Amino acid sequence: MEDIPVFLFTGFLDAGKTSFIQSLLEDKEFNNGDPVLVIQCEQGEQELNPARFPQKGKVAIETIEAEDRLTEGHLLALTKKHRPSRIMVECNGMWLMNSLFQALPECWTIAGETLYLDSSTFEVYNANMRQLVVDKLRTAELVVFNRVTEQTDKMALHKAVRTITRQADIAYSYESGKTEYDEIEDPLPFDVNAPVIKIQNRDYALFYQDLVEDFKKYHGKTVEFTALVARNNRMPKDTFVAGRQLMQCCAADIQFAAFAFKYPNADALQNQGWYSVRAKIEVRFSTVYGKKGPVFNVLAITPAPEPDEPVATFY
Repeated sequence: MEDIPVFLFTGFLDAGKTSFIQSLLEDKEFNNGDPVLVIQCEQGEQELNPARFPQKGKVAIETIEAEDRLTEGHLLALTKKHRPSRIMVECNGMWLMNSLFQALPECWTIAGETLYLDSSTFEVYNANMRQLVVDKLRTAELVVFNRVTEQTDKMALHKAVRTITRQADIAYSYESGKTEYDEIEDPLPFDVNAPVIKIQNRDYALFYQDLVEDFKKYHGKTVEFTALVARNNRMPKDTFVAGRQLMQCCAADIQFAAFAFKYPNADALQNQGWYSVRAKIEVRFSTVYGKKGPVFNVLAITPAPEPDEPVATFY
């Protein structure tokens, strides 16, 4: 079976997903007569109106009401049943995206992922269902804030997105119908062009995120920061990993966000000890990653006190 482009629409109830899907299917250029499969994983107040589609009979609508029905076998069966040229999935905001990603048939190719958020209720969702909000932001390519007014604090919305991802585009959809793309600059709290890039304790999460998203930018750069060292007997004597525990949304998602380091006396370092380290970054293959990535060649390393807040956060 040939690859089929799949468009994902994520967000919470009544954030505008269905309305946008409806507008796409009314567009003669998008809905050009080739078969389209729409899979809806939740039902809101707004319903699709096939009578307004330009090519009647070419759009198949299927509903998946239970998360346990989101399986590769079921999705593949729907694909074989309708033989679509493209697929649109309206995701359930209460389901984790990994449920869908693990179920994707091999022939499905994600062509776009748009997250819709109601600007008037986003703060409530972000405060009370933080894990679900972060889950959607992590993989979104475009974040659309609906129901924006002149009084909307766009800076607050911008910061909420940028603490999780710096890759997604952001758009603000006004109640008047105007759409405005985000042009707020995101200066890093450290100078990447300095002879030595000094990372303060509170900025480690941003440093880690920026480096992971674009590690080639740091090739040849010298950095200095406080890190927690971890090593075991399976590592070469000149290798260790170091970084910080990092929390994105809640205690349940804390992970050790670390990098590979090279140091001749690595076996003399205290496991789980805190150190101030200065290192030059080289992008190359490392057995720690099993692929090419940023390797920190240690220039200087000394014991350091544990930070007041040992778990790094996005402020």
